[in-house]
Amino acid sequence: MSMPPKKADILAWISANPKQRDKRDIAKAFRLKGSERTVLNRILNELESEGKFVGSQKETDDREKMIGKFLPVSVLRVSEIDENGDLFLQPENWDRKDKPPRILMVVRPDEIPLGLGDQILARVASVLNQEHQYEARPIRRIEKPQTKILGIYRSKGTSGRIAPIDKSGKEWRVAKADENGANDGELVEAIRSGPKSRMGLPQARIIQCLGNPSAQKAISSIAIHQHNIEDTFSQQVLKEAKLSTDYKLIGRKDLCHLPFITIDPDGARDHDDAVFAQADSDPKNKGGFLIWVAIADVAHYVRPGTALDQTARQRGNSTYFPDRVVPMLPEVLSADLCSLREGARRPCLAVCLRIDSNGNKIGHEFYRAIICSVASLTYEEVQHGVEGTPNDKVLPLLETVIRPLYNAYSALCIERQKRQPLELELPERLICLNKSGDVTGVKFKDRLDAHKLIEEFMILANVAAAECLVDKREPCLFRIHEEPEKAKIEALRDTAQSVGLNLAKGQVLKTKHLNQLLRQAEKQKEAELLSMSTLRAMTQAYYSKENFGHFGLALRAYAHFTSPIRRYADLVVHRALIRAHKWGEGGLTQEEEAILEQTSDQISISERRSMAAERDTLDRYLAIYLSQKIGNEFSGRISGVVKFGVFVRLDESGAEGLVPIRSLGREYFTLEKKLNRLVGAESGFKLSLGQNVTVRLAETTSESGGIIFELLTVEGSTVPSRFVGKSRLKKRGAHQNKRKSKKNRKKPLKK
Repeated sequence: MSMPPKKADILAWISANPKQRDKRDIAKAFRLKGSERTVLNRILNELESEGKFVGSQKETDDREKMIGKFLPVSVLRVSEIDENGDLFLQPENWDRKDKPPRILMVVRPDEIPLGLGDQILARVASVLNQEHQYEARPIRRIEKPQTKILGIYRSKGTSGRIAPIDKSGKEWRVAKADENGANDGELVEAIRSGPKSRMGLPQARIIQCLGNPSAQKAISSIAIHQHNIEDTFSQQVLKEAKLSTDYKLIGRKDLCHLPFITIDPDGARDHDDAVFAQADSDPKNKGGFLIWVAIADVAHYVRPGTALDQTARQRGNSTYFPDRVVPMLPEVLSADLCSLREGARRPCLAVCLRIDSNGNKIGHEFYRAIICSVASLTYEEVQHGVEGTPNDKVLPLLETVIRPLYNAYSALCIERQKRQPLELELPERLICLNKSGDVTGVKFKDRLDAHKLIEEFMILANVAAAECLVDKREPCLFRIHEEPEKAKIEALRDTAQSVGLNLAKGQVLKTKHLNQLLRQAEKQKEAELLSMSTLRAMTQAYYSKENFGHFGLALRAYAHFTSPIRRYADLVVHRALIRAHKWGEGGLTQEEEAILEQTSDQISISERRSMAAERDTLDRYLAIYLSQKIGNEFSGRISGVVKFGVFVRLDESGAEGLVPIRSLGREYFTLEKKLNRLVGAESGFKLSLGQNVTVRLAETTSESGGIIFELLTVEGSTVPSRFVGKSRLKKRGAHQNKRKSKKNRKKPLKK
């Protein structure tokens, strides 16, 4: 009898023999007969459920003829959730050269609760639609092994229950001995402890009590669990981080004589970039500058194939919450060895960027180097210094170090004005916490020239990295932002025309055309409406080994190079640069290059997962903050229009909540999707994106971050009285209850 093959062996054989996917071919290859094939069938069924194996090649060819690029039944992954809550999917195993298409999931999202990165087995069909070519109807969700359970504990006599935070989760039974001191209503973390009980519920054991689920300290824990973000490092990873070898001076350019400084947010510990600028002494470049950007040499400490590297790749990036950071790398690296701390000699990858007086880059040179930062400054310290109120730390550096930085930045602004990247001013909200972790307020982050200076320097360095790798024909992970889809631009054009503005047709759309539209809107006091509409028209940025350019920045080639402590994409680019320049250890390996496409897909999903977790956490904090203000009135703007109501963003805090359509009374409203508005069938009353409104806070739910508003005024006018009264939902609910009660009445027994 032959030894049963392992999953890895079967996958390797399938990869080497892509045209022989029939089970009989595989059985023959491994010399399996009779009952031995039962083992093979079980393994192939497992691989099929994991999306790693689909039928025979003959079946594949026949089916592809039916619907083009897809099998009628395919394994798909959630790649995007749009502002309307619609789910868009991509094939899990896409081996074509062209970009995977967007596939709309046609059932309601609440029928199969899914998050970014989740997998489903679905039936795919082609459709004639401008926004998407394919639609998918889910058959079943491909479950991932659950390691932890997060939920609210409910005490019930001799045992308890855990009601999960996830809407898609199931209830768990907790034996008295496994309660671990949990109190009724407390947020707990648990693990599975055994098979299903006699009640049919899976059993769990509580391992940690997290207190009140509405308490601020529990908020980020909920998001971490819901979005499957790993927040602890294994002992092996921590061991590798601590044993990271010291750098060697040989082969590195010593730049310690240059007065580099770091400029970061207040309280930052992961200083991964330092800058220096000086006037170019070359007489041929009069008025030009040399800009130095030094980035921590993370590739020296994080080597390919190690547990440390595998964990960083899996995380993809650091995730930032108001009360904590879930780092991509252990703290010994992110806050110490890889951090360009003041007064410490640190290994780095540095680039010298030569620009002319108009900010055009006329040359660049990369080095593997050593620097010693002379000061760690905050954005506010630098800005105050330039504006005339320097503190003791800034004053000695003001004329010799900081002024030249601003002079070089002024030149870059000239080039930026010519290039015309998309100018969307999107204020960032900051949650203010006290020492106990309680929310004390919400403020909008100031956008200082110091922020813009660092941003322009980093963009220039990122461009140089992408161009360098293209010139040297080395692999690269490009940062891609594709042009908006035609259907979305048409919708934006319709919105503009509805308020008397124009987005010209018949020309290749460029960012300068959108900037012109935004300037027109500002003059007519429609800036909010057009900014929101323009943002909704944009595609999501992602990583790819193929270069499709960056539409928003108006750049032909762009890569992330400047933040390898917190982004895995930057680490890959560093390794590619090390290999391209033959700088020795830490370069990109052949094995890494072979899986670059999978890496780009994985970190793109990780980025979106982190963004969703950060957004959900912010919403929960805001819901807690507003929970003490139920009944208060607020001014805001309509920030989203959907079939079931309008979303309103408050001016004061930026909190966003829903005005349910059911709360608008008896009138029926029609959604005009292209114009982003709801229109009353009887009154013609319009609720449009960007309108000024006044709302009353009706309800908050801290666990989910939900906020419900009641609409009072629109553009200064009181909501029509016809909307006042019982909502359709209440009537519908009463009707349903009435029907249900009739249905449940006992019928008389037949004689």
